Amino acid sequence: MIELLSEALNFIRHLDEHLQNLVTEYETFTYVILALIIFCETGLVITPFLPGDSLLFAAGAVAAISTTLNVWLLIPILIAAAILGDNVNYFFGRFLGKKVFTRDYWFLKREYITRTEEFYEKYGGRTLIMARFVPIVRTFAPFVAGVGDMTYRRFIGFCIAGGILWVTSMTLAGYFFGQLPIIKNNFEIVVLGIIGVSVLPMVFEVVRGRMKK
Repeated sequence: MIELLSEALNFIRHLDEHLQNLVTEYETFTYVILALIIFCETGLVITPFLPGDSLLFAAGAVAAISTTLNVWLLIPILIAAAILGDNVNYFFGRFLGKKVFTRDYWFLKREYITRTEEFYEKYGGRTLIMARFVPIVRTFAPFVAGVGDMTYRRFIGFCIAGGILWVTSMTLAGYFFGQLPIIKNNFEIVVLGIIGVSVLPMVFEVVRGRMKK
């Protein structure tokens, strides 16, 4: 398990290099691969560990120097993948969530749902937008919306707004700033920083909850 986590961390640290190799090998099919990763992170409750934020930033950075990836085509494709993933997750929660999520699994813990429910209690429907920028929570937010019987009409508005804001901001940040010398030469630190900043809201909620207890 530790070895697997080490390999995953090493992959994330050099995400820009892996993406460049991916583009070289698969060319335009890279759009499909990136869309599938975003879809899986947002649409499957068993894959909350995928590097959404850092992947979008790295994809934007690679698109800035690539003749294959066009950022203005990449963004709408990834927005569609994020929205589609949320919809799959929402309906899974709506029709199967209460039946399936009755206990902890090795890949899935009830605690994740509880943390996401706390976000809903505090922020309401806006959770679907805010959760886009919080790893793990963004995977479970649409699922909990379905379990909690949020109407689809209300859900889809927040879903679309969150998908557009998340993908566009993170990808363009990479596109415009990813090739700056200070960032390019310290890409590993930047990626880890993105992950660290992303999880701060979740850490804050955990600490706040424990202090209340």
